[in-house]
Amino acid sequence: MGPVTEVAEQFTELYGHVPDGVWSAPGRVNLIGEYTDVNEGFVMPLALPHTVVAAVSRRTDGVLRLHSADIDAPVVELRVDELAPLSDGGGWAAYPAGVVWALRAAGHPVGGADLHLASTVPTGAGLSSSAALEVVTALALNELFELGLSRPELAVLSQRAENAFVGVPCGVMDQMASACCTEGHALHLDCRDLSIRQVPFDLAAHGLCLLVVDTRVKHELGDGAYAERRAGCEEGARALGVSHLRDVPYAGLDDALARLTDDRVRRYVRHIVTDDERVERIIGLLDAGDVRGIGTALTEGHASLRDDFRISCPELDLAVETANTAGAYGARMTGGGFGGSALLLVEAAEAETVTKSVEAAFAAAGYTAPRVFPAVASAGARREA
Repeated sequence: MGPVTEVAEQFTELYGHVPDGVWSAPGRVNLIGEYTDVNEGFVMPLALPHTVVAAVSRRTDGVLRLHSADIDAPVVELRVDELAPLSDGGGWAAYPAGVVWALRAAGHPVGGADLHLASTVPTGAGLSSSAALEVVTALALNELFELGLSRPELAVLSQRAENAFVGVPCGVMDQMASACCTEGHALHLDCRDLSIRQVPFDLAAHGLCLLVVDTRVKHELGDGAYAERRAGCEEGARALGVSHLRDVPYAGLDDALARLTDDRVRRYVRHIVTDDERVERIIGLLDAGDVRGIGTALTEGHASLRDDFRISCPELDLAVETANTAGAYGARMTGGGFGGSALLLVEAAEAETVTKSVEAAFAAAGYTAPRVFPAVASAGARREA
């Protein structure tokens, strides 16, 4: 039995009626461009084959019922007209509930729903399970209530749910990736105007593989570190007289850094401006067919996150260093930092060797064994049944 059928059958057993449909939305890895989204810059995520699957039925009585197959807990029952932003995070149910709140706050007539969800997106790995949960909810409700919203509009409302309802100040990249990615492509996203370009990223055709190393070190973006860096970037923009750091030209970076007196802010500015440049450089290499050539920029991106943004951790650094020593073309941490996952660009024929090297290094260091799996550029959110 496939996950779509299984989730639909569980829904029927739980609620006593069949769902109106089943939808899915993927997690993502970000190839390059970290924390650039909250600076209105450029990012380049790709969707994973790992998804959140949701069986959903429309209700018109104002009741919202939420249940997860992955958590041993009863159905959460809420009233849509009583939803209000949370002060304590609220657990997993806050994400779909926040989407309902955001849709209604934007004037869309969502009258309630029954949802049952199951996820294969690893939580705490920096692969954006929360955005997948938001986007699958938004996509289903958009269709069931005939709201007529576009994919980018659903992504922005999902981001609003996470920012204003759950209380995590994330950018829009994760939701846009989950909503808009296509199979075999990375998504070049301009986070200022939300314009997108699908960039071909079929690694198998080049004999390559992108490995994800989930360090199993958990991070929480709401713990203040994310917000502190976002505030530091805003401070840098104000000091440089621009609305966002995206407006600081790479060619003028040295002059901009010389104008900053706070070393912390200077480091943050340097990372954002150079990572925006790395996105552009990688696109140029991919367009030229030089896929192996992007490895250098990946490793540079890791050094920038480690040294300038200071959001890496010993496990991530070990994964990157070991992979590069074992023959990877490049590697970097991906996601919000302080744990989560690293990306390794390797020859497909060497994937097993590099994986074993990383596992051996973790064992020698006394770290928890990592979970290593290939990241294949996959389809974005969709209706499954």
